[in-house]
Amino acid sequence: MVVLATGLLNGCFASQRHPPPPNEHRRQQISERLGPSLTSSLKMKLKEDINPLLLQVFRSVVWVYSIITFIPWYFFSGAGTNLERARRIKARSISGHPAGPYRATNCQEKLVIWVNPGVDTLDKMFEFAARRFPKRDCLGTREVLSEEDEPQPNGKVFKKVILGKYNWLSYEEAYHAAKCFGSGLAALNQKPFCNIAIICETRAEWVVAAQACFMYNFPLVTLYATLGPKAVAHGLNETEVTHIITSKDLLQGRLKAILCEVPRLQFIIVVDNKPINRSDIPKGITIHSMDAVKEMGCRPDNLAVERRQPAPSDIAVIMYTSGSTGIPKGVMISHGNIIAAIAGMAERIPNLNETDTYIGYLPLAHVLELSAELVCISHGCRIGYSSPQTLADQSSKIKKGSKGDTSVLKPTLMASVPEIMDRIYKNVMTKVEEMSKLQKTLFVLAYNYKIEQISKGYSTPLCDSLVFKRVRALLGGNMRVLLSGGAPLSAATQRFMNVCMCCPVGQGYGLTETCGAGTISEFWDYSTGRVGAPLVCSEIMLKDWEEGGYYSTDTPNPRGEILIGGPNVTMGYYKSNGKNHEDFFVDANGQRWFCTGDIGEFHPDGCLKIIDRKKDLVKLQAGEYVSLGKVEAVLKNCSLVDNICAYANSDQSYVISFVVPNHKQLMALAEKMQIKGSWEEICNNLQIETEALRVITEAAISGKLERFEIPRKIRLSAEAWTPETGLVTDAFKLKRKELKTHYQEDIERMYGGK
Repeated sequence: MVVLATGLLNGCFASQRHPPPPNEHRRQQISERLGPSLTSSLKMKLKEDINPLLLQVFRSVVWVYSIITFIPWYFFSGAGTNLERARRIKARSISGHPAGPYRATNCQEKLVIWVNPGVDTLDKMFEFAARRFPKRDCLGTREVLSEEDEPQPNGKVFKKVILGKYNWLSYEEAYHAAKCFGSGLAALNQKPFCNIAIICETRAEWVVAAQACFMYNFPLVTLYATLGPKAVAHGLNETEVTHIITSKDLLQGRLKAILCEVPRLQFIIVVDNKPINRSDIPKGITIHSMDAVKEMGCRPDNLAVERRQPAPSDIAVIMYTSGSTGIPKGVMISHGNIIAAIAGMAERIPNLNETDTYIGYLPLAHVLELSAELVCISHGCRIGYSSPQTLADQSSKIKKGSKGDTSVLKPTLMASVPEIMDRIYKNVMTKVEEMSKLQKTLFVLAYNYKIEQISKGYSTPLCDSLVFKRVRALLGGNMRVLLSGGAPLSAATQRFMNVCMCCPVGQGYGLTETCGAGTISEFWDYSTGRVGAPLVCSEIMLKDWEEGGYYSTDTPNPRGEILIGGPNVTMGYYKSNGKNHEDFFVDANGQRWFCTGDIGEFHPDGCLKIIDRKKDLVKLQAGEYVSLGKVEAVLKNCSLVDNICAYANSDQSYVISFVVPNHKQLMALAEKMQIKGSWEEICNNLQIETEALRVITEAAISGKLERFEIPRKIRLSAEAWTPETGLVTDAFKLKRKELKTHYQEDIERMYGGK
């Protein structure tokens, strides 16, 4: 994956215009100036397996060249300005109290509610974008050139595709398509303020359908296809929908079995034009294609019907959460909520404009993807659609030798979840281990050198072009901002993405209940483990949590439960007044707040760090508190671990874990131990389990876990956890309740019950 020429050593580093590596005194100065979160980067270096004398020669060459070139480089590159931005105060408590509320320094007086004055609903936003960028590309879809079945050595058959270029709808065309589709839905008796559901893959038609619903004031109910039949039927019946928008594959796959359980359903609109077997569809349900509905809506008599435009307080979306803690809840999101969230998020992406290209592949039923795409539309960016199976050249559905979506689209912006970034990180580092000694040495030297420069706020343009170019090409080669959300991103993975993808990774923190908006780290803030300052649409308070021992008066940093307030805080849960009173409240000023259940601390520069979660805290038999999320975050950095769920019973004295092992690493371990068998047999082998536990324990100690936090026993799972298994959400968050049920026998065994 990474190919390095033998002549790279001099050309890669001697040409960099940076100051010399710091001596110990200088290192101490940097530590005092930038604080622990940046200087911790220096501890993330890769091990340098090189002759000390050669290493010293290498460093001397870099030192001499840097001395000569530093001053002109410093002034022409703007490095000084970036350093000042990184070090500045980003948020302050407006009350002067350590509990807050904290606001970004550029909105101390008033929170932001919109991007453009007067554009206060989603239909106005789309109309504004269509008028401003009429001929620019808006929504892109790759054409499928061919599909074929590819037999695998294990007897399975994988479907592979060869994809062509992207075909684009302009902003003008997308707006017209949405208007016609909305008019067609109205002709099919869909009424304003009456809910309509969409259960569909991430694709251009999803956005066209959503914009149609926003225009005609049809509240849009979003449901994950992978929620499970019972949860999907619950959502459809609770919202009393009569119309569903879906795809042919989902209709004849997951939805077909529950249609009889949704008695109010009258119309199904299928977004593609594939032939449908209607024999299994219950009587009384009519099926239309999306094109047919648009055609119906384009008729002059239907277009002439006056539409009911939404107000900012009207419901735009009822978004069902992925249900990591039980039955999914529908979050009511108003037009004003989303507009405010868009304004807050867009402010954190510098130079966001119509020249940017975003790649959409996460589920649009998730608030992270929907918000990100609406941010892009509000600024005239183009959005090219993909899927996890076609994202890169090496993705599972891409035929060998053909191009994945990132290689063709070459996006500049991308939202991701830690699970996907962790996979990229582990795959690249595995390739590095397989390199020749010279190649590996050069990669490690480049990696460590760049980490030093990043920790000081400097860039490494020649390293980027000569060493990391091939890794960067995994995401198309033009990426300028990566946004991570949905779950905590490990410091090691974040730093790897910074180094090898040659762009900042903005960690975001938000929830469905806050439209995904809360905080995002700034473009020039290269610290790890933090989620940035509050967005300009939000403010954050810390509430003392006595049971967990977190107080706003704690030193050196105030700590407590995170409460998010602002115009982006949603209207509450659909038909769930009890939970609304429990999780939401309105203060004396009329400001709406949401109690997140997450524990955070504010750093002196106003940036937030998530340190715990109420529901993840377990008190062991001896009285020690264990944060399961913390244990998982540390152990996910172990090369042997692809995924992990820590578990503890309050009546037991130790932690156990269920582990999805990395296939390549575990098979290598089995080969080393001379143990043969199928993948399932290897995972169930007690000797392998014992050795894997030893490796994981070493990683836990290296990650500074306390003795009582280290898993005492593990269960290796041959089955990967995907949304289809029901053990993780579509954002790959663990479903702890389902995992506990799934591994109940193993829990009893590991705790001595069997």
